[in-house]
Amino acid sequence: MQKSFTLLIAGLMLASMNLACASTDAAATATAQDQAIEATLADLHEYIEAGREQWGIPGMAVAIVHKDELIHLRGYGVLKQGESATVDGDTLFGVASTSKAMTAATLAMLVDEGKLDWDDRVIDHLPWFQLQDPWVTREVRIRDLLTHQVGVGRMTGNRIQFMPAADRETVIRQMRYHEPEAPFRSRYVYSNVMYSVAGEITAAVSGMSWDEFMATRLFAPLNMTRSNTSITQFDNNDSNIAWPHQWIDGELVTIARRNFDNVGPSASVNTSVRDMAQWMRLQLGEPGEYNGQRILSPEVMAQMHSPHVVTGRGDRESPIRAYGLGWSLDDYRGLQISQHGGATDGFNTSLVLVPELDLGIVVVTNTFTTYRVAVVNEIIDRIAGFEPRDWNSELYAQYQERYQEVTAEREAIHAARERNTQPTLSPEQMVGAYYDPQYKNVRIFQNENGGLSMEFWDDGVSILDLEHWHHDTWRASWRNRAQREKFVYFTRDDEGNAASLEVRFTLRPALLQVGIYPTPYYRDVSFKRIDK
Repeated sequence: MQKSFTLLIAGLMLASMNLACASTDAAATATAQDQAIEATLADLHEYIEAGREQWGIPGMAVAIVHKDELIHLRGYGVLKQGESATVDGDTLFGVASTSKAMTAATLAMLVDEGKLDWDDRVIDHLPWFQLQDPWVTREVRIRDLLTHQVGVGRMTGNRIQFMPAADRETVIRQMRYHEPEAPFRSRYVYSNVMYSVAGEITAAVSGMSWDEFMATRLFAPLNMTRSNTSITQFDNNDSNIAWPHQWIDGELVTIARRNFDNVGPSASVNTSVRDMAQWMRLQLGEPGEYNGQRILSPEVMAQMHSPHVVTGRGDRESPIRAYGLGWSLDDYRGLQISQHGGATDGFNTSLVLVPELDLGIVVVTNTFTTYRVAVVNEIIDRIAGFEPRDWNSELYAQYQERYQEVTAEREAIHAARERNTQPTLSPEQMVGAYYDPQYKNVRIFQNENGGLSMEFWDDGVSILDLEHWHHDTWRASWRNRAQREKFVYFTRDDEGNAASLEVRFTLRPALLQVGIYPTPYYRDVSFKRIDK
């Protein structure tokens, strides 16, 4: 008996020693891996800074989360060109459409609480919601909003807001006049306004505004202390806020910050890369947990990062790309990734998660370039141990080639302009009010310089000055230069007077650095004369 007991104790001691050795070995391996990653990122700062200068980016910031640790947090360049204040990890940037996944998370919290379901009908929470087709109105589900399957598309594009002085409900109500771009649930059609609808559902169900919900239920638990949902929430004493910049007419200029409140749930979050690192930590590791606290259930996290609609495929050998609930799902060199980009006036964001590596990367810049993609890919390659690839040179060469192509297309439009023509309508005949049920009112008036101008929505902000182009076509330039210009033309009625004002809204330019036109994606709207 004593011998058996002694053998048992010896066995337990040996097992304990083996476990201790295994634990020590694992710790040593982990330490070695951490040291290897630290070594491979040693010159990352120099790499990023060299590229920033090459691309002419005034300022940017980068954060990397790996295995629930913030392993890189740094700013590069300046808040505003021509000034000395530098970007750091706490600088505020507008992160645009990366806001969409956060809006999806607010709804996920309500799903966890049993207050709604992903497949609830929108009208059960917003009875006033209405689209052009009554059947579609009745059938649209929350999941459809979040996966861009309603079919309505964009209103006026990212840079040119629709009714910017109106509140969210007013903008959403205008969708009842909107002709869809594709049949309901037939394919992925990106829509910012439908994410505003999602935000209004959060408000209706929770009893607080989307902005309040974001602040109290998302930002606060994640220690996102610098984050907000509107430029109106900026602290006047806070100087650590980046300024947006755009290339306009071949020159990089600082532009004004613009308020995106009326589509807030799709695009209005302002945050720092330090705060975005906390958001990434929630997605990685044990999804839905942050600092040991369960914020979202595994079930809703899985829903948000699962494919719901196919968005494309490069070729038969390429993986299928898809969209989740606020996340684009793709493949990078054999690794599955969840990602989303963001673009508003002069701000660009790339946020990429690589769950297999427990890795998250966010890159923000204060002008538009594809350099962010090079930085993200470089970081993944280094941490994954992939064969090095000169992403920066490749993307820079592609950009230069594309710039030349689009510039040639724009110059061809200019070359087709017929000189020395005269409009068939006098300024007095064109002056007046015009109307479209969806896009509401636009007014043509004579400005203080004796020329013609146009104003959308009587808001005192959406004003363009008209330059005669040829015949009855005019080029209208926004007084806010960041919004660029558009072409409009007038038609005549049987009495020779102005009958309509035809406006082409650019929904996406071919390359913004060249200009708002040429464009492969646009909407033509006919405003009928109403003050005859």
